[in-house]
Amino acid sequence: MTIDDDRPQPPAPQHVVGQDLSRLSVVDLRERLDLLRAEIGRIEETLRLKDDVRSAADSLFKF
Repeated sequence: MTIDDDRPQPPAPQHVVGQDLSRLSVVDLRERLDLLRAEIGRIEETLRLKDDVRSAADSLFKF
């Protein structure tokens, strides 16, 4: 027994890219689709913020 055996295990991911979807119900598939759409939105927002910071830095350091 190692010291890590007492630590709680992290929850399994709700979706794994490439996993077999054939056993999931229509409800489960729709929930996953909603989850993935929300994640895409979160990624797009983060990209927008990073682009804004980069644009500001580029204009600040432009000679």
